[in-house]
Amino acid sequence: MSGTERLKQLAGIMELPGFPKASGMRVVSAEPGKVTMALARRPDLMQFFGHFHGGVITALADHAAGACATSSMPEGKIAVTVEIKINFLAPADGEEIIARAETIQGGSTIGVVKVEVVSLKAGAERTCAFATATMRAMDLPAGFR
Repeated sequence: MSGTERLKQLAGIMELPGFPKASGMRVVSAEPGKVTMALARRPDLMQFFGHFHGGVITALADHAAGACATSSMPEGKIAVTVEIKINFLAPADGEEIIARAETIQGGSTIGVVKVEVVSLKAGAERTCAFATATMRAMDLPAGFR
C-alpha cells in the first residue's frame, strides 16, 4: 500500500464515530512505521488551568501509536492497545498538540511504538509528553474494510 493510500485509510478510520472524530484528531502524515497526528485546542479539551488535559494528551498518543502500528501491518489488520505508558514533561498550553509516533519493534502480532507529543505555541514546539505503547494486531472487522 502506498503512503497516499495508507494516509487515506488511516484518515478514513479517524472519521468513524467516536472520540477521535468528536475531539478533532486528524492524521497529518503517515508512512509505514511513522505517523503524525494533531489535535487543535478547544475549551472542552482543557483542564482547569487552561492546559490540554492529560487524558486528552494520552488519547492522542494512543491513537497515534495505534495508527503507526497499523501502518506496518498487512491489509485487513488493525492495532489495538495492550499497554501504554506516558510521561508528562511540560504543560501543553499551545494552539495544538502534535503526536509523532514511530515503530520501535514491529511484528506479525505484537508491536512497540514510541510517541513524542509536542505543544505548538506561536510557532515554537515544546515536548510535553513521551509515551511507549505495546500494540496487538487484530483482524479489521469486515464492515470497516
